[in-house]
Amino acid sequence: MRRKEEQRENMSKAKEKSVRKRSGEEEQEEEIFSFSSKQPAEEEEEGGEGGGRRGGRRICPTARTACSPAWRILGVTVRRRRRRREEEEEGDVKSGDEEETAQQGAPSVLKEQEEEGGEKEDEYENDTSDEEDIRNTVGNVPMEWYRDFPHLGYDLDGRKIYKPIRSQDELDHFLDKMENPDYWRTVHDKQTGSDITLSEEQVALVRRLQSGRFGDVDFNEYQPTVEYFSRDVMLHPVTNRPADKRSFIPSLIEKEKVSKLVHAIKMGWIKPRRVEDDSRGRYYDLWASEDSSILARHKMHLPAPKIPLPGHQESYNPPPEFLFNEEERALWEQQDAADRKLPFVPRKFSSLRSVPAFPRFVHERFERCLDLYLCPRQRKMRVNVDPEDLIPKLPKPRDLQPFPTTQSLVYRGHSGLIRSISVSPTGQWLASGSDDGSVRFWEVCSSRCLKTVQVGGAVRSVTWNPNTAVCLLAVALDSRVLLLSPSLADRQVVSASELLLSDKEGAEPVQGAESLVTWSEAEGEELNEGIRLKIQHPKAVHQVAWHAKGDYLASVMPDHSSHLQVLIHQVSRRRSQNPFRRNKGLVQRVSFHPLRPYFFVATQRSVRIYNLLKQEMTKKLQANAKWISSMAVHPGGDHVICGSYDCRLSWFDLDLSTKPYRMLRHHKKAVRGVAYHRFYPLFASASDDGSVIVCHGTVYNDLLQNPLIVPVKVLRGHAVSQDLGVLDVTFHPSQPWVFSSGADATIRLYT
Repeated sequence: MRRKEEQRENMSKAKEKSVRKRSGEEEQEEEIFSFSSKQPAEEEEEGGEGGGRRGGRRICPTARTACSPAWRILGVTVRRRRRRREEEEEGDVKSGDEEETAQQGAPSVLKEQEEEGGEKEDEYENDTSDEEDIRNTVGNVPMEWYRDFPHLGYDLDGRKIYKPIRSQDELDHFLDKMENPDYWRTVHDKQTGSDITLSEEQVALVRRLQSGRFGDVDFNEYQPTVEYFSRDVMLHPVTNRPADKRSFIPSLIEKEKVSKLVHAIKMGWIKPRRVEDDSRGRYYDLWASEDSSILARHKMHLPAPKIPLPGHQESYNPPPEFLFNEEERALWEQQDAADRKLPFVPRKFSSLRSVPAFPRFVHERFERCLDLYLCPRQRKMRVNVDPEDLIPKLPKPRDLQPFPTTQSLVYRGHSGLIRSISVSPTGQWLASGSDDGSVRFWEVCSSRCLKTVQVGGAVRSVTWNPNTAVCLLAVALDSRVLLLSPSLADRQVVSASELLLSDKEGAEPVQGAESLVTWSEAEGEELNEGIRLKIQHPKAVHQVAWHAKGDYLASVMPDHSSHLQVLIHQVSRRRSQNPFRRNKGLVQRVSFHPLRPYFFVATQRSVRIYNLLKQEMTKKLQANAKWISSMAVHPGGDHVICGSYDCRLSWFDLDLSTKPYRMLRHHKKAVRGVAYHRFYPLFASASDDGSVIVCHGTVYNDLLQNPLIVPVKVLRGHAVSQDLGVLDVTFHPSQPWVFSSGADATIRLYT
């Protein structure tokens, strides 16, 4: 017992001694660091009494404030020594307690454990949490508040936590950054003022959080959802608690509040918000946010126009030379407002007080506003371009010769409109059909009419057979197609033509819908005039077209209500057939491909190309025209031109696109006819304006090179009659000559 009492007395003495030391050191530390509490007078007195010494040292009064870093270092060393002593004392106390418990308390603890039947120690007694180090108890106070103090905050006992000594400068920081391999993972803790090096786990955690992932590696963010409630109605309710009374009874408190608000609004104590009326409109300053320094850097900026300064004319007492006399005033009144030099008449007043209000003030301000916001605020870059450079580089017409330029012959003899002309394959004869009911054969070189055949109706179309081995002409009038043998060739050709037309052995019986077409031979006077065969159609025929070999003939009967619009006749077998079950659109023109088994059908707005062997449509050309009037196929077969009643001529390149390669709008009225030359790179178009335009159109074998289209000559000579001009145009088969027929009952040859 004595031994225990002696140990307790020693421990209490040691504690009192440590408490005294600690309080003395704290008082000394507060005296050292309390710079602002000391007055200069007190410091002088202390320096006078004690010779400026404290603890054996002389302290300069000015050094306390000027040398604050040194004082801070001294305070840090004192604090470290104090902590070291406290730890030693705590170690002594703990060792004494452990010895005492080891000697006296061990048997009792063992007995208690035995009595409790071996119960375990409480697992939360020595729990170590992974929470933050909370030695600094300042809470959420900004650490910037401690910037000018030597301490960072306070610990759990209320003592100050002083800042650690940081003697590194920028150079030391740079060397540490270069040499320390853990510099990149070192962070500064503001609450403790120390540098902390992150571990691998902490770095991995930071990276996961920066990338937007969860901090826990084992957390599954795509866990299957557990649907606690489903769309199925449950048999039993989730809760069977009865509803509250307040859920179906109006609230008296809310009623009282609402009544108070209504009373305040009625008395005028509370005014409801006013709805701003935007009927008057809002006005904005366009240049309120403009900065002249920024706009000056823009080279293209144009500042707002300035008002010219007033001159002598605006004065209320201008010099007499600025006043108008009667002539000048009359001239000023006659001029338009835009042409006047002055918007007002200068007047003279005796004093400024007698000057009236300016009547055009509001109007002038309004014009000024228009000048401000309608003025172009950006300079336009003017490009110095030579106007001749904008014109496409086309060859000169004289470099594209030969082409027809002058009118050489006029063929007269018809008394009506000449709707169609055709030149024989040899180029020696010309056939023409007119509304006077006659077909005339002319000699090309002499313009002499060799033969006239009366067919008894207005002729819509005439076409020579392109085969040079026969001499045949197809004539379309009303609902008939006549095949004429004019006997304008040698005997061998004439006999071959007669043999072809009189071959009855190859004729086949006609069946089905084609039975509407009847073949018959001419007799009597018609036979003497040269008519050999007559093909009767169910409707009026507007055009006939031969195949290149001369055995097949196509006829066109435009009609919306019938599928019989195009028929193809075989002369050698006297057989007719309808190639289409139904026609899409009103057929205007047809033509055979010069080389391949293709058939061109032109409707009002498009051109369809059919393969006769496969019996299918291969291409559809969009003419971009309202009504196609005529069509011609290039001798090579890869290009097509179409004329339309809306003054356009479309050139199609079949290898390029289904849309026009070039649209020519040279005519002022409807285009009636178009034609290609058989050998020369020429094509022509005839119009109701009485002109024929000849163009040069070179087609290249290279598919990458586009055709060269150049207008070279406008040929005039036909007179316009009843708003009709030139009705048909065709080229000579071998010479660069062009024939045209018009509403003036003449045919003209241009060479």
